[in-house]
Amino acid sequence: MSHEHHHHEHECCEHEHEHSLKEQLTLIIITAILLIGAVVIEKSFQLSVWQLLLVYLVPYLLIGHETLKEAAEGIVHGDAFNEHFLMSVATIGALCIGFLPGAETQFPEAVFVMLFFQVGELFEGYAEGKSRESIAHLMDIRPDIAHVEIRGKTEEVRAVSPEQVEVGSIIVIRPGEKVPLDGVVIEGKSALNTVALTGESVPRDIDMGDEVISGCVNLSGVIKVRTTKSFGESTASKIIELVEHASEHKSQSETFITRFARVYTPIVVCAAIAIAIIPPLFSGNFVTWLYRALMFLVVSCPCALVISVPLTFFGGIGGASRKGILIKGANYMDVLAKIDTVVFDKTGTLTHGQFAVEAVHPETCNEHQLLHLAAHVEHFSTHPIGAALRDAFPDEATDGCRLSDVEEIAGHGIRAKVEGKIVCVGNTKMMDAIGAKWHDCPLCGHEHHSVTGTIIHVAIDGVYAGHIVINDKIKDDSTEAIRQLKQLGINKTIMLTGDRKEVGEHVARQLQLDEYHTELLPADKVKFFEDYRNNGITSSRNNEIKKQDHVIAFVGDGINDAPVLARADIGIAMGGLGSDAAIEAADVVLMDDHPSKIALAIRIARRTLAIARQNVWFAIGVKVAVLILATFGLATMWMAVFADVGVTVLAVLNAMRALKYSK
Repeated sequence: MSHEHHHHEHECCEHEHEHSLKEQLTLIIITAILLIGAVVIEKSFQLSVWQLLLVYLVPYLLIGHETLKEAAEGIVHGDAFNEHFLMSVATIGALCIGFLPGAETQFPEAVFVMLFFQVGELFEGYAEGKSRESIAHLMDIRPDIAHVEIRGKTEEVRAVSPEQVEVGSIIVIRPGEKVPLDGVVIEGKSALNTVALTGESVPRDIDMGDEVISGCVNLSGVIKVRTTKSFGESTASKIIELVEHASEHKSQSETFITRFARVYTPIVVCAAIAIAIIPPLFSGNFVTWLYRALMFLVVSCPCALVISVPLTFFGGIGGASRKGILIKGANYMDVLAKIDTVVFDKTGTLTHGQFAVEAVHPETCNEHQLLHLAAHVEHFSTHPIGAALRDAFPDEATDGCRLSDVEEIAGHGIRAKVEGKIVCVGNTKMMDAIGAKWHDCPLCGHEHHSVTGTIIHVAIDGVYAGHIVINDKIKDDSTEAIRQLKQLGINKTIMLTGDRKEVGEHVARQLQLDEYHTELLPADKVKFFEDYRNNGITSSRNNEIKKQDHVIAFVGDGINDAPVLARADIGIAMGGLGSDAAIEAADVVLMDDHPSKIALAIRIARRTLAIARQNVWFAIGVKVAVLILATFGLATMWMAVFADVGVTVLAVLNAMRALKYSK
């Protein structure tokens, strides 16, 4: 399906929905007027039962023809026991009661039941429209056009559909335009509005070399971007596809209600038939019991449950998406609400994932020279540590020093010749291999000092020259995230990292985590997680093995943590923007780098489930009460109407609360 067609189709659906609601409202108003007119005619003129039937049939058929049609189609297709069938049987029965000997006509009640049923349908349609609106705001991120630069003619650009842009093309994005495709900025600087993706109103500054993702709005400068993904693989397309399919994954509550309605409705119909037939055999008052049976049918219609529960989850998913939290389906809402253990990856989740030089401790030279040599050796390295060293010595690329014989030794570090000196930059294994007498940083891991991080050792011509401490900064939001999780009653927060014990211990202490495990390879993380979930795990604090029986969430960056994300009870991808692995492997994707969104996602899920439960208990409670009253002849048709349509309207209005979340 083409992009333009999809976009046009979405707009058409919205327009048709609004038009349908207006038609429905007009029909309800006209029917109400006709019903009032029919009652006035009945009171003013002495008409026969047949004449009265004709008067009331006009508003009845006007408002009820669709319901009667749906009931007939249900019978034809073998799905007779639905709310349309119940409404049709109850109202047709009410119309027929007036023809029985000694019975009063129930024509106004029959029309009113059908009228009120349509009022309920109107409220349902309105609420569903509101729910769709909350998700439709994501459609605003879908770009309309892309301005592609024609190669060789830098001043000329051509406007095309984003679907036609090839990977590697250069696109020009002007102020006010949406970013049509994922890519890297090759010229210009600007600020991006990411509110549609992340829910954050603060613009994000971008410069040359920065990645941009589709769906953001360019606010200030003109930028040129080299595309890295096709339109179908872009962030905007994947997010929209994810949310559009979220409703396919039903929650336990929705699945239960669907099964309940299938069993409940035939039982109710049989019970109504029994009420109409069995008591008259003993009392002989057939009309009274028929009337009670019809009331029983009206009351028992499961509209409130069948409509409001899915609507609640639909609203919850839409409300979460407005906050930058993408939940892949209502079933994950159930799991989110029950989480009691959260396992975190460290790098990129609790920390920024961007290393910076924390301290420089030279031995045979000064700090400037030590950094200078280390930055030169790491000139071609793609490792984050190499980037941190280069950032700490920005003049490295332009100072004219000769660099040669660069050799990367896996698991050790890098060796190179800088201005004729053989410089080795790496870990303790490298120092041992060349015979350099290294030592640990005296300040790292010391309880009275704040210096902590990965130690990079440097040797010049085989002689130990000192070390540099590289650190990954803890996110400002991480402390607040852990605090909020504990407030929510999360029993345990655990961190898994491949980093040194001292580094992991420092982060765990700063964030007040319950447990941490360090120096883990990706495969170790998977094994740890499976052991923890299935067989119990040795606690790092008391060395006791305890069998775990908890709902566990794993929070990772979604790239190298994909196997663990998939194995968790629920996988949450942190900072998943533009990460295919995050969107594919995780059940929940947080659209920014704020760990506190985990607590927000849990709150939204718990609130959504609470609203669904309120609707279930309220609907069942009122229906049971009125059913008992109807059986013993203490209920009227108006009470029956309230127990069905009135309860549905109230449940739908309650379900709409799931759309908006505020603390």
